[in-house]
Amino acid sequence: MTARELDAAGIREPTLRAAYTACRRLNARHGRTYFLATRLLPADRRPAVHALYGFARWADDIVDDLGGGATAHERALALTRLEAQLEAGLRGGPIHEPVIRSLAHTAASHGIEHRLFTDFMASMRNDLTVTGYATYEELGRYTHGSAAVIGLQMLPVLGTVVPRAEAAPYAAALGVAFQLTNFLRDVGEDLDRGRLYLPQDLLAAHGVERQRLERSRATGARDRRVDEVLKAAAAHNRAVYRQALPGLALLAPVSRPCIRTAFVLYSGILDAIEADGYAVLHRRAVVPRRRRAAVALDGFVRALATRAVASGTGRQRRTGRRPVRRAHGEAA
Repeated sequence: MTARELDAAGIREPTLRAAYTACRRLNARHGRTYFLATRLLPADRRPAVHALYGFARWADDIVDDLGGGATAHERALALTRLEAQLEAGLRGGPIHEPVIRSLAHTAASHGIEHRLFTDFMASMRNDLTVTGYATYEELGRYTHGSAAVIGLQMLPVLGTVVPRAEAAPYAAALGVAFQLTNFLRDVGEDLDRGRLYLPQDLLAAHGVERQRLERSRATGARDRRVDEVLKAAAAHNRAVYRQALPGLALLAPVSRPCIRTAFVLYSGILDAIEADGYAVLHRRAVVPRRRRAAVALDGFVRALATRAVASGTGRQRRTGRRPVRRAHGEAA
């Protein structure tokens, strides 16, 4: 499957193929929902998505220190090295790191603006020192770099049926919606890392302080006021999904099944959180496997249908022939 994707994308050079393959493995291992949705794209578009995901995942892992044991200073140095490699790669300089190699190739091939990567790195650096946010507006400045830009990076890969600038606000909103869902699902794990992405004004509106969240996380005790905060955060998140929804129709038809599947599965995490009684401080909510399979199957059927239409249109353009109109009742 990997070779077919690379061949379809015209990626022939061996070291570049190996770099893209490494990114695909990252996506398959860590991005279950994203990887599932990516497989609904035409083969030639998948390697670029793997490259974008692989880079974002690498930076995020540095910040979160998933291997354990790195000091804040060591993580800052690792992020600085990554920034230097990124800058060199985007300038066309020599690249030794496979993830940067595939990212630089993707950016050049699809004309992705370099500032979208530098904005992303700025937000990653925030995570080394910032442990909370006062308001949703302040959090929004962080999610612009950590999430909105991901949606904007994807647009040239996915394609649009309108000028890209018209689709951009919706793509940015969808990136933010996905990340707000991550924040809510992972609020307990983020507290363990010393970070909280529920803004202070949201907590205050329900008479909750950060220490109350930490106490609930540590003891396993449920708290009605904490539940109200989490419900309000979910309602805010759903509003961002509604803001992003019209953008699906602006994407290239062959890309819509992929993004629609991600939209349904990720917003479905909110349904799972609600069904689990907003117990995210104590356990991770997951979309049931049967539901994931049903959504994936629907996406697969939609993807096949759109590719069939695109293939038929392409044949008509190449041959100059139009489909024959049959009289009513005539056998097909």
